[in-house]
Amino acid sequence: MRKRPHTAPFIRSAYRGATILALALATTSSPVLVPEAHALKIFGLTLFESDKDEVEVVDPVRYDVTFQAKEADSDLEERLENAASLVADKENPVSGDLGIVIKAREDRDRLVAVLFEEARYGGIVNITIAGQDIDRLPPNPSFDRSKPIPVTVSVEPGPVFTLGKITMLGDAAGRDPAEYDLVPDGKAGSRLIIKAGETIIHDLKNEGRPLAELAERQVVADHATNKVDVTLDARGGPVAPFGSVAVKGARAVNPEFIRRYSRLDQGQQYSPDQMKKAADRLRELSVFSSLTIQEDKALAPDGSIPLSIEVSEGKFRYFGFGAEYSSLDGGGLSGYWGHRNLFGQAESLRFEGEVSGLGSTDGTDVGDLNYRAGVYFKKPGTFLPQITFDASVEAKTENYDTYDAESVTALGQFTYELNDQDKFTGGGEIAYTQTHDVYGDNDYLTFSLPIGYERDARDNKLDPTEGYYGTLSAKPSYEALNGNVFSSFEGSISGYLGLGQEDRVVLAAKLSAGTLIGGDGLASIPATRRFYAGGGGSVRGYSYREISPYNDDNEALGGRSYMLTSLEARIKITDTIGIVPFLDVGTVATEIVPDFSDIRMGAGIGLRYATPFGPLRIDFALPLDRYEGGSSYGIYAGIGQSF
Repeated sequence: MRKRPHTAPFIRSAYRGATILALALATTSSPVLVPEAHALKIFGLTLFESDKDEVEVVDPVRYDVTFQAKEADSDLEERLENAASLVADKENPVSGDLGIVIKAREDRDRLVAVLFEEARYGGIVNITIAGQDIDRLPPNPSFDRSKPIPVTVSVEPGPVFTLGKITMLGDAAGRDPAEYDLVPDGKAGSRLIIKAGETIIHDLKNEGRPLAELAERQVVADHATNKVDVTLDARGGPVAPFGSVAVKGARAVNPEFIRRYSRLDQGQQYSPDQMKKAADRLRELSVFSSLTIQEDKALAPDGSIPLSIEVSEGKFRYFGFGAEYSSLDGGGLSGYWGHRNLFGQAESLRFEGEVSGLGSTDGTDVGDLNYRAGVYFKKPGTFLPQITFDASVEAKTENYDTYDAESVTALGQFTYELNDQDKFTGGGEIAYTQTHDVYGDNDYLTFSLPIGYERDARDNKLDPTEGYYGTLSAKPSYEALNGNVFSSFEGSISGYLGLGQEDRVVLAAKLSAGTLIGGDGLASIPATRRFYAGGGGSVRGYSYREISPYNDDNEALGGRSYMLTSLEARIKITDTIGIVPFLDVGTVATEIVPDFSDIRMGAGIGLRYATPFGPLRIDFALPLDRYEGGSSYGIYAGIGQSF
């Protein structure tokens, strides 16, 4: 029998009988080179990066590495080679003779971990330096540095093991192993086995057992049969409710507000999912730079589980700017200043200003640009933790081909979070508007009661790959200067479906519609409340609000109803770059229900660059049914998916 080279300190090779294998592997890295990054940054994002300068290495030692994994398939060989830092860092020297030995030992652990993940429990990893096995080197080795030191990394993957007998003990007894992807003769990778144990504990904790733990995870590999027997022994502990909640680290933010807004009510049954939701909820306040919620390791005398919320407060004052661009409607610049914790309970105050229409196709001067200025206030946890109060005052000057308008709008509304997906909003709005359009010069003073409903079932709000998002809204209004009553009703639904491995293709679709009822003709309704379409947010390829009913003099009227739909295929080329072919269709009508007599379509392709806060977006679109004298193409740039 041939003696196998040593693979790792925690592996014991066996050829007869069974072997108990440890599955957990903690890998560490000890880089001796720290590259200085040189990059192009846009909006604070590193778009391109190269390593030019290296930090000087003390006592540098060069080496040449040979990597061998002859019996591995191409995918496994690539994984193994990527895991070997000796290969990845081969152009960089290590620090001292001992540095190369440390790097080799860390690589061996990494490579063994990859083999275990691929259910290769009989694999062999052998690393030599200058022809010597790394386990036979002296504590302080010395190598010939007259030329790069030769290093050989050799991997024999061995056979693929499958699962054999699966035993569930303790509070795991009676559970179906198949629910945790443990199936006889099925996959036996180490990650799958570790995940099964973690999922069992998660399920026990979701049953209200905060002290649940995995008492034993035993994995026995039989090299004669290439089978792995797995034993999982779980201890659930007692069912317990949430107990007292301690808040640590809060200074300017009121601790009692933090406790109340977390909604971790004393007496409520313990749930790790509720703790995660509480942490996400508190993070969304944007007042903390870090936040953790943990349960104690023991129950209180009354049988409850005490909790602690530990926070580190961030900077409350902030400012910034934004930019967007459309080849048809020009560029836009915005700036803002805000405070995130005005009175100690995460109240936010924000001042914003924006100018748009810069460099548009109309050749506008300063007086023809669009302006917006506003003050916005938000109070989370108003009356109840689930209620948020918003108030704003906003002034606008709008100069479009369809109409000109100046307006001042004051809005106050409450948002009630029914659950994690559903929200209701309701409030009051007062708007004074002066317009110049096809109906001449008109003044309006409008009192409205906007109400709305939102359901968000997307897996990711910034870049969804599955789920849906829907809204419904109504805005009954009374126009006081002319005594008119009218109401608008709108709804939209967006859906997402990921295809292929890692959702490399996402199909996205959106349908939206609206109608206006009441009023004494269109002239009695402010132009800012009538419906238009076109632009980056609706039918791309057309100018902003270009799609509208027109009179015989080719003057835009605005509409009482609309319907829009968009279809996209979001295709990843790399992890950061994607392309998006799309089709947009829309119609606007003067009747309360669209008659589809004038349907406009735009089609094109977009480029996406992924960032931590959503993709950077550039879209190129053509109008498929161009208006006479209208736009012939559109280029749009912004942040985030189009919907």
